[in-house]
Amino acid sequence: MKKIILLALLINLSKLVSAQIANDSLEYRIRPDSAKTGELHLSIHNFNYLRNYEFFSKFQDGYTLYGAQLEPQLVYYAHPRLAVTAGIHLRKDFGEEGIYKTYPLFSIKYQHKGLALINGVLEGNIHHRFLEPVFDMERKITNPVEYGTQLQIAKPGIFVDAFLNWNKMIYKPSSEQEQLFAGGSAEITLYKSDKATLSIPLQVLAFHQGGQIDTLDAPLKTIINGAAGFKLNYALGRTFRSVFTENYFVGYTDNSTTQLQAYDKGNGVYLNAGVKSKYGDLIFSYWNADSYISSAGMPLYQSVSYKIGNEGYTEKNRELLIVRYAYQKALIPNLYLDFRVEPVFDLGSNASKSFDFHHSLFLVYRQEFRLFKRK
Repeated sequence: MKKIILLALLINLSKLVSAQIANDSLEYRIRPDSAKTGELHLSIHNFNYLRNYEFFSKFQDGYTLYGAQLEPQLVYYAHPRLAVTAGIHLRKDFGEEGIYKTYPLFSIKYQHKGLALINGVLEGNIHHRFLEPVFDMERKITNPVEYGTQLQIAKPGIFVDAFLNWNKMIYKPSSEQEQLFAGGSAEITLYKSDKATLSIPLQVLAFHQGGQIDTLDAPLKTIINGAAGFKLNYALGRTFRSVFTENYFVGYTDNSTTQLQAYDKGNGVYLNAGVKSKYGDLIFSYWNADSYISSAGMPLYQSVSYKIGNEGYTEKNRELLIVRYAYQKALIPNLYLDFRVEPVFDLGSNASKSFDFHHSLFLVYRQEFRLFKRK
């Protein structure tokens, strides 16, 4: 009875408000600029992170990610529609000697009338704007660089991000299988006025592991996740800026040649409700899933455990209530603060019942400096 009352309350809230925390403040996009044609710029992107999990359930470990990432890049604006970039990504984890990992950064970006074609380093992870059950935002820290090809459309009333991320390349012969992610997200605005906006989000993500030049006698692995729903935002005043709702049906299927997962298909319902104010955002999220698995989603939402020492544990039905508070602010030009607290109530009927929480503090600095202008 308590669960029914809780669900009814959340659905009524979602009629007024709702969504998971927006990651706009963490995005960083370099694009061609006609005002900079012929110029060479130094781009600095500094991402500082503290993300702590106080998790005690059977599905996700409790741990802390604490450190900083630095991306200096040279950007040459070769044409009003073309930019070429080259640089390096460095990740430093605090409490560990030296640099944890480095990645070379290089890309070519073409843009014309709201359409962008990117090859090389993608505008990846959080830039894809996936839901947490589909794609864990923590990959901004743990898998910060994606290589491949990307097509984006950003026009009034429509946003599309389609990409191929070649996650692992293999050479002949190889003792490993190749890995790739492919998919996309889209949001189509159906109605927009001075106060209200109604849109339809669509998402799909496919993970494939296999290849024909490896020496392994291993089956091909293909996992597909998708989501569809609706978003409604209603503007208010200065103190309470807006109320919003995002509600989704999320699906999973295993198309591997041999069933490798505990479940071959599953689904979930993801309801969100929230209010934006000058004091921060308050959001309620409800997750109810059956046999759900994701190749890159947050382990918390899945029916199969990813926790050390608990591998193989499953719960067919997962039911969660998450309360989120986020405060995001530009402290000064080019410097952004993002603070989050997210307690999690596991409402499952099995032994996993628990109270967990995670909190995050992100500090982002991004700016460009002109070095040279072609005469």
